[in-house]
Amino acid sequence: MLMQLVKPAIVSRRTLALLTAAVLLAHFALLQDGTMSRLSLAQRAAPAFNTRALLAPPAQPAEAAPPVRPAPKRVRQRPTAARPTQPAPSVSSASSGELFEPPPAITEPGVLANAASASATEPVVEAEPPAPAPRPPREAAPAHAYRVADPVRLKYEVKGNKFPYNLNAELLWQQDGSLYDARLVFSAGFLPVLSQTSHGQITAQGLVPLRFSDKKRTEVAAHFVREQGKISFSANTPDAPLLAAAQDRLSILLQLGAMIAGDPGAYPESTTLTVQIVGPRDADIWLFTVGGLETLALPGGEQAALKLLRNPREAFDQKVELWLAPALGYLPVRLRITEANGDFVDQKWLASEPAP
Repeated sequence: MLMQLVKPAIVSRRTLALLTAAVLLAHFALLQDGTMSRLSLAQRAAPAFNTRALLAPPAQPAEAAPPVRPAPKRVRQRPTAARPTQPAPSVSSASSGELFEPPPAITEPGVLANAASASATEPVVEAEPPAPAPRPPREAAPAHAYRVADPVRLKYEVKGNKFPYNLNAELLWQQDGSLYDARLVFSAGFLPVLSQTSHGQITAQGLVPLRFSDKKRTEVAAHFVREQGKISFSANTPDAPLLAAAQDRLSILLQLGAMIAGDPGAYPESTTLTVQIVGPRDADIWLFTVGGLETLALPGGEQAALKLLRNPREAFDQKVELWLAPALGYLPVRLRITEANGDFVDQKWLASEPAP
């Protein structure tokens, strides 16, 4: 009986010891798990310690680095309020009459100042340039002074290579300040061979021909129809346009003298004069070049005379040499006409007489 009671007691103690040991082991295990958990969290929070990071990497052979180009500077544009500027005064050219406007002032790089704009950051609207001022009227060229010679009768001696005899010539010049008449007659003894006449007006522009005639066996004439701006011919040739300051083949000898007598200094040597010359059947442009003053030995005596030359422009044009004497009111004292084939007529001053 006692043995039966003792065995259970012994069994109980042994069981209790085992239970106690199991409990201690369980607590130990729990404590061990908590420590490991805390260590794991700490290891995850802290960086890993790597001993290889303290070792220098092995040296590599140096390679040539490519040249480094400096980067271009970039100018930063800061928004800046445009400073109003006073417009520069306009400059007017007296010679051309054109108006020049000054360019707009420059404040910052790439920003033009405009007094009407509030800020340079706003788009700049260029104002349209003002309409140019009207050109001032040019001063009218002063009217050339013409001095028409007084009435006179001039006589000439005429020689030529195409006729075996000498001719006489007479220029009768008449004018009353409003109208003029000029008549040039060539004669052999008392027999007229050739005559030319010119009739017209005297104006501020000198001689203004109305009719020119040329007569050998029959008469042919040219009419200056100024109201229609044309020249009509009686020889059944087509009309020609009438140009300003046109002259006929006789009046030009007197018109050139009136021009130069009015203002001799206005026609220096080498001056070229362009005139429309009307003949009995056609009209052409003649160019006269002013030469120098020459002293001529003439049948009527020595005369200082200004030479003018008309050079031929076409193959069959005449060469005309004209000498005007200041002492005779710049009337012609010598006239030499040379044809394209070499034939010539030389007309030299012989005497002067009062006109009837």
